[in-house]
Amino acid sequence: MTTNTILLILLSIVIAGGLSFFQYYYKAKNKSNLISFLAFLRFLSVFGLLLLLINPVISTNSEEIIKPTLSIAVDNSSSIRALNGDETAVEVYTALVADKSLNEKFDVQSYQFDSEFQQSEKFDFKGTQTNLDLIASNLKNDNRNKTFPTIIITDGNQTLGNDYVYSFDVSNKVFPIVLGDTTKVLDLKINQLNVNKYAFYKNKFPVEVFLQYSGDKSLTANFTISQGYSVLAKENISFSSSKKTAVVNVLLPANKVGSQVFKAQISSNEKELNTYNNTKNFAVEVMDQKTNIAIVSAINHPDIGAIKRAIESNAQRKVTVIKPQEIKQLNDYNVLIVYQPTAEFKSVFEENKSTGINTFIITGTNTDFSFLNQQQNSLGFKMSSQKEDYLAGFNPQFNLFALDNIGFENFPPLENNYGTITVNGAVSVLLYSKIRNLDTNSPLLAFAENQGRRSAFLLGENIWKWRLQSHVENQSFDKFDVFIDKTIQFLASNNSKKSLVVNHESFYNSGEAIEISAQYFNKNYEFDEKARLTISVINSDTKQAKNYDLLKSDNSYKVNLDGLAAGNYNFKVTELNSKTSYSGRFEILDFDIEKQFVNPDLQKLNQLAAQTQGKTYFPNQVDSLIKRLLEDDTYKAILKNNAKRTPLIDWYWLCLGIVMTLAAEWFARKYSGLL
Repeated sequence: MTTNTILLILLSIVIAGGLSFFQYYYKAKNKSNLISFLAFLRFLSVFGLLLLLINPVISTNSEEIIKPTLSIAVDNSSSIRALNGDETAVEVYTALVADKSLNEKFDVQSYQFDSEFQQSEKFDFKGTQTNLDLIASNLKNDNRNKTFPTIIITDGNQTLGNDYVYSFDVSNKVFPIVLGDTTKVLDLKINQLNVNKYAFYKNKFPVEVFLQYSGDKSLTANFTISQGYSVLAKENISFSSSKKTAVVNVLLPANKVGSQVFKAQISSNEKELNTYNNTKNFAVEVMDQKTNIAIVSAINHPDIGAIKRAIESNAQRKVTVIKPQEIKQLNDYNVLIVYQPTAEFKSVFEENKSTGINTFIITGTNTDFSFLNQQQNSLGFKMSSQKEDYLAGFNPQFNLFALDNIGFENFPPLENNYGTITVNGAVSVLLYSKIRNLDTNSPLLAFAENQGRRSAFLLGENIWKWRLQSHVENQSFDKFDVFIDKTIQFLASNNSKKSLVVNHESFYNSGEAIEISAQYFNKNYEFDEKARLTISVINSDTKQAKNYDLLKSDNSYKVNLDGLAAGNYNFKVTELNSKTSYSGRFEILDFDIEKQFVNPDLQKLNQLAAQTQGKTYFPNQVDSLIKRLLEDDTYKAILKNNAKRTPLIDWYWLCLGIVMTLAAEWFARKYSGLL
């Protein structure tokens, strides 16, 4: 309390006493005990009011010693147990946390990490993934603006997250303690395998395999890819002390529709300690893409033959050329290519209004544009009888599907009637038209989608010249045929809306996160936030069933199915209110990424230690690590002075006292007849 405050309190006592004396004793004839009691109450009331205005504060000081933080993070993944380092990890951790000198200097905090990071003093070494990057991000958040050392007890093998070497703050030293035998042993390993999850029936799909060798001997390894008892690919690969890696690229046939499981394997005549990483299973979903396309034309034109050959370059496409009057059942086809329609096509368009088959309309000098305006409303045509040549201009902003510019600007012009073309509604333009290099801002090739039905428009004839020009430039029809195939693929896809949409993979590796998400839409196709979704998962082999609820997350409902054993599963997602359901299947492949390692990653741990000015230690060097930490003057305890300011009397108690003294004075005066 300051001197000024004390003087103000003394002055308040004088003022309160003076007012009480003036009101009750000055010129008073009767100076009884009652008057003295009333004067005392008045003194307390006035003094309390003045004390409330002064608000005297008492300051107290206390000292606190803040120790620097020492974070000890233990790798809880199953790779520690696979490298026989689990008992060593517990012994090292116990020796560190039990050291009295460390506890006197540091505030020791214990953590465990695998796919997650959390505080813990017990470890089971059952984690299915290792993410060392989590240590850096979490410790940064917990120790902002602090300088602290970190001890990581690990094998350094990471299976998840960003590269941990450059994730840690360089101003905070990291001391890795390496678990596992660092002695290099002979080991062949399938390090990574890349393959698309889907392939098309009767096509070939690529597989890329990265192989790794650890050892000093020269040897020849046998690499195979098999399905069941059939070997689909085989290759001999040489390794030596100077050649440690190899990349194998193979094309496998997709001869069966459905889920196909394959096995990649590498072996040699040499004995290995760990053969688990010699094999990797992978799976591909083979889909039957067979599509029937009808080219409807009333005239003969070279375009028809060129389009037919381009489409049928994909073995899954079958093209039928037919006249408008000869079509019997539109349902026999997946896509209609209407070539230069006229009034003869009226029956085709009328029937397609109910059938809803996606169409590819190609116009030219024989097209009846008035009739075409009556049959569709995506494009409006005001055309003259004058003919014009139109060059193509590629639109790089086109995003309906992925397509490279195959040199459209260099292709010969297409011939069409001259006029104005108006775009109506949601139309995406892939190619714009030019007249002698002058942009017309009119479409040459456009795509539209209306109420789930898709259509494409090519506004010009003589596309056969494009295919020929593409062959001249590339010595192959492939680029042009791919362009036509992607157009047909867009039209062959059905984009009709469903009330229940479920997203899932066909295959998962055991140990990975198995997440299935779903969206449920009401009749207006609005996301329903009150939906009740459940999922029933049944193991195809054991017939064991498990039921889960899907939980709402942002604009979807999700469920996590981690912990399921390897095998085939059927599942059914049901919306309980409407009874809408979706059935599917997935397979969990037997693959434990934590068993892929035969040695700790000493090189990366050394990099991490050097990056942060720390040092790498081994389990038998714990005493040296403790000694270094104790002798490091960077980490010192901080003496912190905590100044606390508290009011002499809390304001609410003071107000209560003032009210009580004024009330007592009023009642005393009232009872004595002084009012």
